[in-house]
Amino acid sequence: MLARALVVLLLVLNLGVAAWWTLRAPPAPAPAFVPPTDVAVLRLVSETKPAPPAKPASPVVADAPAPAQIASTTAHASAPVPPTPITAHATPTITAPPARCYSVGPFANSAAASNAREVLMAVASRVVPREQRTGSARGWRVYLPPMASLAEAQAAAQRIAAAGFGDYFIVRQGDEANSIALGRYRNEDSARRRADSLAVAGFAVRAEPLGDGGPSTVWLDLVAKPEFDPARAEAAVQVPARELDCARIR
Repeated sequence: MLARALVVLLLVLNLGVAAWWTLRAPPAPAPAFVPPTDVAVLRLVSETKPAPPAKPASPVVADAPAPAQIASTTAHASAPVPPTPITAHATPTITAPPARCYSVGPFANSAAASNAREVLMAVASRVVPREQRTGSARGWRVYLPPMASLAEAQAAAQRIAAAGFGDYFIVRQGDEANSIALGRYRNEDSARRRADSLAVAGFAVRAEPLGDGGPSTVWLDLVAKPEFDPARAEAAVQVPARELDCARIR
């Protein structure tokens, strides 16, 4: 009985499997493979087709120039070519360094100043002696030295007035006839300022003390060369050298 039951059970199972296999739906087709966009696709050499050969370009034949054009071209080719103008380069302007002026002194007498002047001429383009009173004076005056004629003095006075300066007087008599007095001052500084302003305007004026100012000393005013060294100059002449406004050198 048990063996018969097993046989019947196996038979039923086989019939069930056969019915499922017969009645089942067909399987869905597998999706097509899509390669990633950043991966190159491998192709067989046999799958590639050779590119068709390029057609040869047709030769372009230019139109032959007319005889008149040939003659015109020949005439232009034989004409002389004008030379190209050469532009001269501007020469750079070299600015000279400003002048340096010094006053060396004081010297006790004219002989000592003369010896020092011989030494300083080697390093100066100009050396002018200047005498100065050491004592007190009654004042200072500024003036233009006497001229050759009264007419010349009057013309100089007109130029002084045109330059904007007043307080002047033409001396007509005496030892200083035809000179021009340009003011009297109590101290040297005021007289020097007046003289310097007139000198800048182009007038060769002088400033000097009035009356007996006591014993005098001599100074040497100089326009220095580039190699001038104040320390060496002081050591050579044994007197100090001070900077000076070049307009004050007469």
